[in-house]
Amino acid sequence: MTIGIIGGAGYTAGELLRLLINHPEAEIVFVHSSSNAGKLVCEIHEGLLGDTDLRFSGDYDLNSVELLFLCQGHGFSRKFWDENKMPDGLKVIDLAQDYRDESDGYVYGLPEINRSKICQAAKIANPGCFATAIQIALLPLASRGLLKGAIHVTGITGSTGAGVKPSATTHFSWRNDNLSVYKPFTHQHLTEIERTLRLIQSSFDSEITFIPVRGDFARGIFVMATVETDLGIDEINGIYKDFYTDAPFTHVSDRQIDLKQVVNTNKALVSLEKHGSKLLIVSAIDNLLKGASGQAVQNFNLICGFPEDTGLRLKPSAF
Repeated sequence: MTIGIIGGAGYTAGELLRLLINHPEAEIVFVHSSSNAGKLVCEIHEGLLGDTDLRFSGDYDLNSVELLFLCQGHGFSRKFWDENKMPDGLKVIDLAQDYRDESDGYVYGLPEINRSKICQAAKIANPGCFATAIQIALLPLASRGLLKGAIHVTGITGSTGAGVKPSATTHFSWRNDNLSVYKPFTHQHLTEIERTLRLIQSSFDSEITFIPVRGDFARGIFVMATVETDLGIDEINGIYKDFYTDAPFTHVSDRQIDLKQVVNTNKALVSLEKHGSKLLIVSAIDNLLKGASGQAVQNFNLICGFPEDTGLRLKPSAF
């Protein structure tokens, strides 16, 4: 498949390029970045030195590609399509939040629940990183109508989740050996999480109390969710393993999990622990891979009819 990338200089685009350059079914035609036009891609994404001679382009021809990845910030995608005509037959995977409500014919690109729809789609809205980790933690319960009462979630994310543009809270000397809360109760990913849960469990009317935390590491998301249930742990484990039995990247562990098991991979790991009526669900993903570009390539494989794991069998950062 011939591919174009809009917004090629950010972290998600860098990860996307790393994957697609080594993907056996991908041919990158252009990587657009108006601020870096003419520069070698490896001048910005320095880890790609020796892997590609691609240069950033200052313009683009949408008719020259079969599939387009949109990697700009939230709000850009709608503006982009206001200014550009979508060629007939072009497939689109949007990594921003603009179409995660499935408006304008987009399909929400969480394969764990929408695989069949994704395979038939032409336009995919890639899920958010926290949204992916939290939904993976809660969806098996929603599928059985078991989400009742308050849901408490704390999630810790790496600094790359804030994007490539430097800010006071991504500066090394501030972030290192430091933790802080941001957007408590109001994180933008709650909208897509609640929408999906209501689609899966029509009776869902619980409050999700979500506290996002800035972590002192570069990449990864570690989510801890607590719900109330009378079910025993063996039955709950069975529900989760049944729900994810066909998901090639989502795995339910019988032991406690840690972040390094998923960093640099497209995997999502889940562990479960019961204390009285309280169920603790822990999920972990790499925010740039399963939480962004890896999931985008997973969706690319599905809408193009390639094996779902093509180009995504990646090595975890074990130590």
